[in-house]
Amino acid sequence: MPVTDEHVAALRAQLAGNHEEHKRLLRELDAAGGMRDYMGLVSAAFLEAVDRRFKDASLPAAVIEWISDVRAQSDAASQAINPSIAERVILKALGHGDIADISGGDVRHVMRVLLPILIADEHLGDADLDGFLAAARKLA
Repeated sequence: MPVTDEHVAALRAQLAGNHEEHKRLLRELDAAGGMRDYMGLVSAAFLEAVDRRFKDASLPAAVIEWISDVRAQSDAASQAINPSIAERVILKALGHGDIADISGGDVRHVMRVLLPILIADEHLGDADLDGFLAAARKLA
C-alpha cells in the first residue's frame, strides 16, 4: 500500500487536534482517490496505538474499563461508541477474539473514533507524534 506524505499529514493534523486542516486534507485525499490508502494508515496507526496502550494490561478487563471511562467522558462519546464492538475491535487488534460478524464500516468507525483518544491519552509532543506516525507508516 502506498502511504504518501499527504496521508501522514492528514492523520497528523487529526491527532494533533487541528480539525480544520484535517478536514481540508481529507477532502484533497478524497478528490485524488486516496481514501483507501488513508484508511490503511489509520488502521496501522490504530494497531500501533492499541499495542502501546494495552501491551502490559490485564485483558480483557483493562479494555472494558478503558472503553467505559471513554464513554463516560461525554454524551457524544457515549453515543458514538458501541462498547461491545469497540471492546471486540481492540481485543482483536491485540490478537484476541473474533470480529468476523462486525461490518467493515463499524470496525473503521471504531478506529476513527478511538485512535485520537488513544493518542491524546499519551500526551505526545511533536517529536513523539512524528515517531508514532513513522511507526504507523512503516506498519502500513
